Amino acid sequence: MSVMVKGENIHKIYRTGDVEVHALRGVNFEIYDGEFIVILGPSGSGKSTLLNVVGGLETAEDGVLTFRGETVDWGKKSFMTEYRRKHIGFVFQFYNLLPGLTALENVELAGELSSDPLDPKKLIEDVGLADRAKNYPSSMSGGQQQRVAIARALCKNPDVLLCDEPTGALDSKTSVQVLKLLWDFNRNYKKPIIMVTHNADIARIANRVFYFKDGVIDHIAENQNPENPEEINW
Repeated sequence: MSVMVKGENIHKIYRTGDVEVHALRGVNFEIYDGEFIVILGPSGSGKSTLLNVVGGLETAEDGVLTFRGETVDWGKKSFMTEYRRKHIGFVFQFYNLLPGLTALENVELAGELSSDPLDPKKLIEDVGLADRAKNYPSSMSGGQQQRVAIARALCKNPDVLLCDEPTGALDSKTSVQVLKLLWDFNRNYKKPIIMVTHNADIARIANRVFYFKDGVIDHIAENQNPENPEEINW
């Protein structure tokens, strides 16, 4: 497998007045084509910060991030906009759907940002919401909204899908449905997923697990036999 994303000596500092918080302390990592990565660690250990740096939502103080061998230019706004638009998909804990658009329209809007989008109607079907395509977010459950949010992220056909606690606000049954959607996308399209979570059991579906501690990757565990989410006794 080839390296899609690589980070070398990544540092991130948050400053509030005279207080400095070192969120990332020289992190090194590689993300390969087609793999499913889970990032585990206590709150404040740097998990979400790393996800945001990889996704271009935040810039690092020091270090080098490369995408397919090209250096990500944090200082160039136009480059970063294009990087996020063309290559990155995001799924967050809270769904951030546009309330004035239907489920299908939310997905279609994301597709308009891509030069090679997936079919919005098929994605709505894939996430089991064909009968709710014309519903607005206010009339949908949290689990349904999260599935729309995933379809929206996938519609861009991103090179990398970043997920920050995507099941954190869901019940266990809906969580399994969401994880299965992500699992299927990873396997059907051979594109990497990086997921931040507090749920250690989710590590069972990953190819590799990054364990964060105090702003660094403490260790990485490989999983030779990732499990289908539907076959795990949660």
